Amino acid sequence: MIRINEDYLKLHASYLFADIARRVGAYQLANPGVEIIKMGIGDVTEPLPNACREAFHGAIDDMGQRETFHGYGPEQGYPFLRDAIAEHDFQRRGVDLSPEEIFISDGSKCDCGNIQEIFAKDITVAVPDPVYPVYVDTNVMAGRTGSCIDGRYENLVYLESTPENGYMPSLPEQPVDLIYLCFPNNPTGAIATVEQLRQWVDYARENGAVILFDAAYESFIRDDSVPHSIFEIEGARETAIEFRSFSKNAGFTGTRCAFTVVPRELTVRDSGGIEQSLHSLWSRRQSTKFNGVSYPVQRAAAAVYTPQGQQEVAALTDYYLGNARIIREKITPLGYDCAGGENSPFIWINTGGDSWEFFDLLLTKAGVVCTPGVGFGNCGQGHIRLSAFNTRERITEALERITSVL
Repeated sequence: MIRINEDYLKLHASYLFADIARRVGAYQLANPGVEIIKMGIGDVTEPLPNACREAFHGAIDDMGQRETFHGYGPEQGYPFLRDAIAEHDFQRRGVDLSPEEIFISDGSKCDCGNIQEIFAKDITVAVPDPVYPVYVDTNVMAGRTGSCIDGRYENLVYLESTPENGYMPSLPEQPVDLIYLCFPNNPTGAIATVEQLRQWVDYARENGAVILFDAAYESFIRDDSVPHSIFEIEGARETAIEFRSFSKNAGFTGTRCAFTVVPRELTVRDSGGIEQSLHSLWSRRQSTKFNGVSYPVQRAAAAVYTPQGQQEVAALTDYYLGNARIIREKITPLGYDCAGGENSPFIWINTGGDSWEFFDLLLTKAGVVCTPGVGFGNCGQGHIRLSAFNTRERITEALERITSVL
């Protein structure tokens, strides 16, 4: 008789954002006249940049002519997009990276979840707390954890991010094999300095670990001293994999395009002690399980790197950062400490009370949806996350409502 993968049964009853959607749906059903403003999930609201739309239209026209039609594309991505990424996102920042080390995908969430497939089942995994749930849940599904007890899974190493350490996780006190890091951080908005990232790279080199570095929000960095990529740190090519996305900088949350960087120098050993290339393994995985991102979408993504695209993307991220500034300016005088919102589109608010109770307060009294911090881990208790991804008008109205309640 066929059986299921019982590791799935270890997962929490629901995914955080699905749970939020159910609560909001129930409230709207009971209160149909209340207009809800959503500041929880990090979905964008502004249209695709003109440069991307024009490239999209042109690529669709290409698909309408036999001479320029594209069928299956390369699983790793078209060279025109990989070349543009390598030049603009890395080489211009002094990072020695080749286009062949860049793998185009349909989302960094997918890649962050799928990458763990190429590692052994019995490795030790370290995750921040609070944490983007995908890092944890995909390792649960893979069978690397025990049961969830008091909000934490057995066999995972949790790196606590608290007000006391400025929401910057400390190095593990024990050797670990796989380390998830995200900067600018989701959900706390914390950023990492060159020195802080160097400590992580040094740790990984000394312990033979691999860092999975989620840089999905790097385009919001405005502080010139803050690194945009972990590969700006010496030695990172031997220790790290980096994930990037077009979702938040160019509004591709529904269009779907991202990329993962796997350096050729990055190797791990098999059970016989022989070094294996992670670049080759990831390439094989993608070739087997992924048919690539569509040609029109990749043409639209490549337009991000044109002069027009760069100008329009900067305007988009500036717009959302302006929203974040308004949130901080309104919340801080109410007596709440905030992190993020300056080089990040997320504002992490220390409420000092139960996260879900604060969520319910804002929903029922202000008609505003936030994200309860405890949904990101035990260290998120007593916090909520507000997202700057909304229109300026809605952000302003939401803050007026919140201020009147608090």
